[in-house]
Amino acid sequence: MAFYYEEPSRTFNEYLLVPGHTPASCIPTKVSLKTPLVRYRKGEEECPLSLNIPMVSAIMAAVSDDRMAVALATEGGLSFIYGNQSIEDQAAMVSRVKQHKAGFVVSDATLSPDMTLEQVLELKEVTGHSTMPVTDDGKPNGKLLGVVTERDYRLSRMSLDAKVCDFMTPREKLIVAPAETSLKEANDIIWDHKLNSLPLVDDQDHLVYMTFRKDYDSHKDNPLEMLDAEKRYIVGAGINSRDYAERVPALVEAGADVLCIDSSEGFSDWQKMTIEWVREHYGNDVKIGAGNVVDREGFRFLAEAGADFVKVGIGGGSICITRETKGIGRGQATATIEVAKARDEYFEQTGIYVPICSDGGIVYDHHISLALAMGSDFVMLGRYFARFDESPSNKVVVNGTYMKEYWGEGSARARNWGRYDLGGKKSLSFEEGVDSYVPYAGSLKDNIAVTLLKIRSTMCNCGALTIPEFRDKAKLTVVSSTSIVEGGAHDVLLKDKTPYVSTAR
Repeated sequence: MAFYYEEPSRTFNEYLLVPGHTPASCIPTKVSLKTPLVRYRKGEEECPLSLNIPMVSAIMAAVSDDRMAVALATEGGLSFIYGNQSIEDQAAMVSRVKQHKAGFVVSDATLSPDMTLEQVLELKEVTGHSTMPVTDDGKPNGKLLGVVTERDYRLSRMSLDAKVCDFMTPREKLIVAPAETSLKEANDIIWDHKLNSLPLVDDQDHLVYMTFRKDYDSHKDNPLEMLDAEKRYIVGAGINSRDYAERVPALVEAGADVLCIDSSEGFSDWQKMTIEWVREHYGNDVKIGAGNVVDREGFRFLAEAGADFVKVGIGGGSICITRETKGIGRGQATATIEVAKARDEYFEQTGIYVPICSDGGIVYDHHISLALAMGSDFVMLGRYFARFDESPSNKVVVNGTYMKEYWGEGSARARNWGRYDLGGKKSLSFEEGVDSYVPYAGSLKDNIAVTLLKIRSTMCNCGALTIPEFRDKAKLTVVSSTSIVEGGAHDVLLKDKTPYVSTAR
């Protein structure tokens, strides 16, 4: 006979936080949102990889490419580069993130002396870089001959046929440093000589790295940015349970800091085999998350298989139709609560803490706070990030309003059969996602700042300055359908949303 749960499965929208005592010392600017990303022996060691904010972007072609990864890492979060593409293309995206801001950057916009101004402009358009080293062979590690910046040419007075060698700043006028120069020393040279960039060369005068003033300034402006030991952005990548033997080595070689098996349902031998293969070939050096699950048994299965974190949620995404097509899933709040209890139980028994990620079902900013209060260590978001300039989808006009395209990995557009693989043929037999639009919202930086302020403010209302403290102190109440209505604007005629202008005199 089938097993029946006595309680209904609930969504985040069915809960509210009850405020606790807020001491005078508890203010939003003092709140830390740092949270563990991968498994570790809590109380005995530091987590080897943590997030500075509890937000990661979904493993989706409409959400997470290299541009999104850079933008989110700058703010303290992490992107998982989508895996529904060729191994070579995904690895290239990971590599571009790792090279984007390395302190020491291997040039990806190198010129040769016989190139033309027109080619310089074309390369600038492709890479976005305005400072380009010139080497004898046009390769990143060729002999340094000079540098071209926007100050070296004027389009109104120069022919597009002009040769780079005729307008570059030549090597003899450049300040350079030895390849073994430390990052601190390089920054000191940049500041002492008022430079925008500093080439680092070997003893044969071959270019090794470039260092930029903007990278130093960027860190001052973004103190939470996610950087590795070499001052490079931290980035994740999605994999599937089919071609991992070929995909994982390429992603590791490209510099991926953490992997995640992308699947609609993770309680399967396919995921266990994938994790076991990674452990066999890389030990614990390669971090890999798994999922998705919605109950205690699913969590235990993946934790015991060696997953570094476990994703929670089936069918709750805004573009997911798994529940209506297959009748599989669970309310996201209920799933998060049960899996969080399983995580704590596993920790008590083993001393190993396996973080969990709530993936799906988050519609409003306050749902993130609820997910954290219910036990999530961090959340994975698709629709939220798809709205921003940095997402890879197109911005279009629909009925006079700017929108961004957003589609599910189980939609006919994506046809990501690997995500829904059950060991059968390499194709999708039916859709589990839709193709849609979401309202365009502008830049990631501006929007995420508001979201994080809301989370910090909510935590202070509950008297908490850290996520673990928030989880311990949170008091949650189930709300009725009537109180949900009461919680929003009601019984008033709303004015058009226009900028506020004070009439005070």
